[in-house]
Amino acid sequence: MRALLIIVIASVTLAAQTAAPQVTSQDLLDGLKDPTKWLTYGGNYSGHRHSPLTQITPENVNQLSAQWTFQTGTLGSFQTTPLVLDGVLYVTGFNNNAWAIDARSGRQIWRYRRELPEDLHLCCGTVNRGFAALGDRLFMTTADAHLLALDMKTGGILFDVRMRTTRSGTPPPSPRSS
Repeated sequence: MRALLIIVIASVTLAAQTAAPQVTSQDLLDGLKDPTKWLTYGGNYSGHRHSPLTQITPENVNQLSAQWTFQTGTLGSFQTTPLVLDGVLYVTGFNNNAWAIDARSGRQIWRYRRELPEDLHLCCGTVNRGFAALGDRLFMTTADAHLLALDMKTGGILFDVRMRTTRSGTPPPSPRSS
């Protein structure tokens, strides 16, 4: 009986360690109340884009040094802000690439890449503006007008929905307000 209890406790502990992080609506509303999380582009819905952490001061900023670098293996413009949750950076990049990176070591946890159609014509390059997060999902729009949901833990596709486009392949114009 005691061995069974130890196995059950070990299984529950292992499951807790491997459980996917969860982002709740309240987490998003709380913004930077927990400064270890950065769950939106601007850090909070006010768009402050400024961390409330106080460890870095004018007196010690000169002591900062790089701890690791991450080579993406891609060329192009990065126009995004990573999301941070439970010590993991979630970031999108040029040409529909996305990564989960261990924030402490810089080790790649997973990588996602969506192949683009060869006949895709874009005015301004294939940049991506970042993830949105809710529950255990990351949401990403693609340069070829798809909305993806990726599993936060594995980077696997949970769904892929093509957004409405015109015959030319561009999104339809926004409706005019009266």
